[in-house]
Formats: sequence, C-alpha cells, structure tokens
Amino acid sequence: MITSIADLREAARRRLPRMVFDYIDGGADDEITLRQNAERFRTLALKWNVLVDVQRIETETTVFGQTVAAPIIIAPTASSRLFNPRAGEPAVARAAHKHGVIYSASTLASTSIESLARETPGPKLFQIYMWKDRGLVREIMQRARAAGYTGIILTVDTPVAGNRERDPRNRFSIPPKVNLSTATQALGRPGYMLDLATTPPVRAANFSHLPGAVGSIVDFIDQQFDRTVTWRDAAWMREQWQGQFAIKGVGAPEDAEQCIAAGADVIWVSNHGGRQLDTAAATIDLLSPIVERVAGRAEVVLDGGIRRGGDIAKALALGAKAVAIGRPYLWGLAAFGERGVDRALDILTTELRRTMALLGRPRLSDLMPDVFAR
Repeated sequence: MITSIADLREAARRRLPRMVFDYIDGGADDEITLRQNAERFRTLALKWNVLVDVQRIETETTVFGQTVAAPIIIAPTASSRLFNPRAGEPAVARAAHKHGVIYSASTLASTSIESLARETPGPKLFQIYMWKDRGLVREIMQRARAAGYTGIILTVDTPVAGNRERDPRNRFSIPPKVNLSTATQALGRPGYMLDLATTPPVRAANFSHLPGAVGSIVDFIDQQFDRTVTWRDAAWMREQWQGQFAIKGVGAPEDAEQCIAAGADVIWVSNHGGRQLDTAAATIDLLSPIVERVAGRAEVVLDGGIRRGGDIAKALALGAKAVAIGRPYLWGLAAFGERGVDRALDILTTELRRTMALLGRPRLSDLMPDVFAR
C-alpha cells in the first residue's frame, strides 16, 4: 500500500535499475545537502491552536499570476522518460492539470514543449538555461510563448555540473547503455529495460532538430552551457520575455536583490536538490532571510526536501508563496506512471490540509511564523 512519499520512493527503487534510480535519488559529493534539505524540516517543531473552525480548509492561491488549487509546483526535471520510458513528461503534465497545480517543463525534457502544452491546458511554465547560442535561447522562448506557456524559469545554479559520484560509479549515461558494468542491473529490471528498448530514444526533444542533440544529452549540455553568464544576461532575458519571469537557484539575500533589479517576478530558492554545491545550506534555512530582503517585491518559491504536506505548511509559514517538488513526483512516475504522479500529489495535498486543520490554521494566509514552537 502506498501511503507516503517514502513508499513511492521504495516502489521506484524496486522498479528501476540502480543506475537510473541513483540518478533521481543521488546528490553531489557526500550528499550532505541532499540529506539536510529534508532533515532540516524535521527539526522545525510546531505548536497549534485549538477550538478553531476547520470545517473548510482553503488551499487555493495565486502564484506566477495563476490561480491554483494548491501551493505546489511541479519542478522542471530533465529527461522524465528516462524514469518511465512509456509515460514520461506527458503523464506528469496530465496529473498536474488534474490537481490544478502548475506544471513546469524542463528545457531538457524528453518530450517537446509543444506536445506537453497539449497535455495540460492549465497553467504551465518553461524552464531555460542561458545557452552559448543566444539565437537558440530566443527561438526556444518564442516556441514557449506560441505554445501557451505563461512564465519562464531561468536556472542559474549550474555554471558547471555538480560532482554526482553515484553516476560514474554506475557507468550511467543518458540514455542508459547496457555494457559489462550495467548488465547485471539491466537483467534485474527486465520490465524497465523492455520499456526502454521498445520506445523512442531518450533525447533532448526540444533540440532534436540540432545535430549536437542527436546523441548524449550530457554532450549537448557540455556544448551549450555558458559559464560567462552574468546579471546582464538575466536582464536581457527579461527584456525578451513578456510574461512571468523567475530566477531559480537563489540562495543569498543579496542575490535576491539582484533578481529584483533584473526584473524577476519570482525568486526561486533552490540548491538544485543537493545536486550541485555540497554542504550548501538547506533551502528551508535560506528562506527567511531572502523573504525578509525581498519584502513583498517579488514572490518567493522554495524547492528542496519536500517530503510531507507538513513541510509545505512550514515553508509557507516562513514566507514562501508556493513550493516546488521534484523527487516526490519522479518516484511516483518511475513506479506507476501517471497514477504514481497523481498519488504523490494526492498524498501531499491531503497531508497539507490535515496539517492545517491540526494547526488550527484553515487558510493559507493563517500560516505565519507563529506556528513554530520557539
């Protein structure tokens, strides 16, 4: 029985070859930040109010200029067909629409942004990097606009890839390759390997028309990542895009100030799920100073470590407008396809409502710092 996000993780572990599971599950270096992202939520103790009318729990809110049923955003994650070759990103987009939450498409998705737009008529965002080829950046933003995406997310915390040691140990590649080192893993998960072998190759679908995108996604990233990107480039992107604009990967209050100066509507507090700079602070510990510095001039979104609906309530109480989830829905996708993503969202929204009721805080606006026992 699947009763928690932890259950979905275990189901994904049983379904996937170790190299693929570890790609979702792992982090950088010693994975200290990966663990702390989740563990720091556990240390925040709550106090509650009694004899409050909690017959109606209200989780509807507005974020990225869109009215949503719950303060949850599907974070952009690359190559979702890697985790479920038959379901992939379309399954995630449909589940997000069913639950009335925002879907974010990764620029490195294994399904094109146009195809994904057809799967979810609801609110959707497109995540982007600043490529060396600025013409490519313009082109992909024009495609996103034409497909109906209302906001873009500029990810800024990956000037170089983090040191994710599980991947080279597993001889992992995108798409996965079966060789002497990975054969045992493949044989142990025949269902997944059959799906992988009988579906189209996992590629960067948004760039399949480019010669450099035909092979490894990692090779394409190496070719196009621009390590010279500065705040001037972020401001340039703001000028190119007329909709909502978020900068993702922010961890310092002074950088939040720079985001506002560059024209960001949303500041996305993230350490890339602990996959970049290890021993970076947990995002929940970074949140309050950034919210204080922003002082209402932009919305603040947080990702990293969300495993319970109570975690969502804590982030909102510290000033986040919404949270974004990555691993929870990927575990669900890997284990059960669309049904698994739906279950992940159902678990988190149900737990959020239960937490709000037990706290005696029936509205999202009631979630304030005074919920914490200090």
